[in-house]
Amino acid sequence: MTIKELFAPSDMTEGKPWEKIVIFTIPMLIGNIAQQLYNTVDSIVVGKYVGDNALAAVGSASPILNLLLVLFMGISVGAGVMVSQYFGARERQELSRTIGNCITLTAIASVIIMILGSICIRPLLELLNTPSSIIDWCDSYLMIIIMGIAGCAYYNILCGILRGLGDSVSALVYLLVATVINIILDLLFVAGFHMGVAGVALATVIAQAISSILCIIKLRKMKEIFDLNIGYLKISGRHTLTIIRLGLPSGLTQAIFSLAMIIVQSLTNSFGELVIAANVIIMRVDGFAMMPNFSFGTTMTTYSGQNVGARRYDRVEQGSRQGTLIAVGTSTVITALILLFGKNLMGIFTNTTELVNLSANMMRILAVGYIAMAVTQSLSGVMRGAGDTITPMWISVVTTVIIRVPLAYGIAYFTRTPELRTGAYQSIWISLLTSWMCGAIITFICYKKGNWKKKALNL
Repeated sequence: MTIKELFAPSDMTEGKPWEKIVIFTIPMLIGNIAQQLYNTVDSIVVGKYVGDNALAAVGSASPILNLLLVLFMGISVGAGVMVSQYFGARERQELSRTIGNCITLTAIASVIIMILGSICIRPLLELLNTPSSIIDWCDSYLMIIIMGIAGCAYYNILCGILRGLGDSVSALVYLLVATVINIILDLLFVAGFHMGVAGVALATVIAQAISSILCIIKLRKMKEIFDLNIGYLKISGRHTLTIIRLGLPSGLTQAIFSLAMIIVQSLTNSFGELVIAANVIIMRVDGFAMMPNFSFGTTMTTYSGQNVGARRYDRVEQGSRQGTLIAVGTSTVITALILLFGKNLMGIFTNTTELVNLSANMMRILAVGYIAMAVTQSLSGVMRGAGDTITPMWISVVTTVIIRVPLAYGIAYFTRTPELRTGAYQSIWISLLTSWMCGAIITFICYKKGNWKKKALNL
């Protein structure tokens, strides 16, 4: 394979399904790991150079930030589905209008998030009973991220477009460049200039802006596949509504998940700074452990979308089986590594022995859940690629709202003692594991029912 072929869009309607899936997933997995480094390096730098409370502040800010990003999540998913199906169907004009509308919608959404974020951040932090020792750090971190939100938004949405076209390599290269810049700036701003939590936020904003510019340059060069001019940037009612129809369920899913995380974060805050910091470490390691699952899920969305667009339903089902098995095998290996090297992983973030031990013990509770999530992400990706974004949304609602949140508070309530006035902190992770296991079972049942096959766009 030549360099030019490596950076070219991939047609997933031909060739061996498992081979296409693996080749597409590998660069995207590396890219997702690199993207996770954004938050992880932030945590390592503030944990080592500022302290455990600063580490807790960065982690406590994450659920609120995720809630404010739901508009972009929706646009990204809707764009990915439409782009992959129109690319598979070889519809150049429809593909061009879809991409142009996504760029315009992202600009509008960025302005909305900047306004809402600047108004809501402090009240939300106070509502969540964020400890007074970290609330100012949380506030400054979130305000800087929100003011530079356009870079993050465009990177994620433009990468979704590139992946829908079958190009996962370009997004990887641009992200690696931005990740290196982010790490250098983190160390410069925090260790060199002593800017604290604000320094890591500023480094992230600058790095994400660079990655989004690189994506735009790449798309401008893909003239053999689609057209990117001012005419196609004009909002089209039909394309915009389709993007919203496809993306809204995923955006709502992320909103529900983020709200649930905020509610659980309130419970986490009640256990004190040590448990908050442990939760931050666990979520950072979780981010890496979950990357293969998210990568295979996105791959299956592109694979399914292109083959549905080409009306190759036989390949969709064949690829679903093969992709899910590969994802499960990968997660099994990751689970084994977590169980073997848990303490070593936690020690990267902090030098506090008590915090390392607490984090490692809690991570063991979650470990087997990554295998279940491999099934959920892969089969949900297939359904989304076919245009069925509603079913994964309802599964997420059930597992998060009906199962996880009540279970977390229920366990905490029934384990209260004079020594543990707020209950057992293990409730946070036991409830999460349970929701993951239930999600895998429900997703498998819905996939086997096959209603997703009827959801393809009317091309």
